[in-house]
Amino acid sequence: MQNQISPLILSFGASDPVAATGIHADLASFAAMGCYGLPVMTAILTGDTSQIDDLHPLDGDLVDEQARTVLEDMQVLAFKIGQVGSVENVTVIAEIVSDYPELPLVLDPFNAALAEQGPEAEDLVLAIRELLIPQANLLMISAVELSRLAETWKDSSDTETETRADANVQTEDLADDVMTLIESGCEYILVTGTAGETGEVVNTLYNESGAVRRDAWQRLPGSHAGAGSTLSAAIAALLANGLEIPEAVLEAQEFTHAALSHSQRLGMGRLIPDRYFWARETEQTTL
Repeated sequence: MQNQISPLILSFGASDPVAATGIHADLASFAAMGCYGLPVMTAILTGDTSQIDDLHPLDGDLVDEQARTVLEDMQVLAFKIGQVGSVENVTVIAEIVSDYPELPLVLDPFNAALAEQGPEAEDLVLAIRELLIPQANLLMISAVELSRLAETWKDSSDTETETRADANVQTEDLADDVMTLIESGCEYILVTGTAGETGEVVNTLYNESGAVRRDAWQRLPGSHAGAGSTLSAAIAALLANGLEIPEAVLEAQEFTHAALSHSQRLGMGRLIPDRYFWARETEQTTL
């Protein structure tokens, strides 16, 4: 008799040599949630714990071959899309996931630690907005990244007026930007990193009805790498396990906060989340 297999998740993303973000971070978070990750590499990052130096995209045909070969062999229960690397890769990935509209898709394509990707940066953002966001069940994006993305549909005079009026992202503007993306087809949007009244980090989940939940978390000391990757991967894993999006978002935040609380200093730069903190706690309890 065949043993029950773990839920399978196909993840598109970059290879990070530090394993703080990207494919390797996804695999660790999936495993911590009882899932099995199937990595499809879109790019190779260079850097260390202090910073990401550069991104080297892979050819779109290679991305397509990786994904379609696996999908013909295995029954995947969810998609996770991280850094895509190039406009060509966006087109390829969009075509692949469109063939599986019944599967939940978590989209987390922006990495604040990486500088803009050269002359095609604006085209890349536009491609993500037009081809991937409308297919996403959940888009995870920081408030700062959302403001930058909104510049692609606002004219320059609107942007300049908002900048002069207030350098901070205004709540009403943020909500309007969210609804613009939801109207394009995205089901839920999780906006991360807004400031709470007493200094907490606030994450807000929206759907077509408006704000669904708002969770405030104590700001942890130190500089961390990979918090966003951990959160979006954990959400994808919980969706693959059958949870609804609002419940998955809450549980994934709890897991991420615990992983960050147990972060390790592996090098001279930023702290790296420990996605297997629970295993070490179990070992200590049994000793």
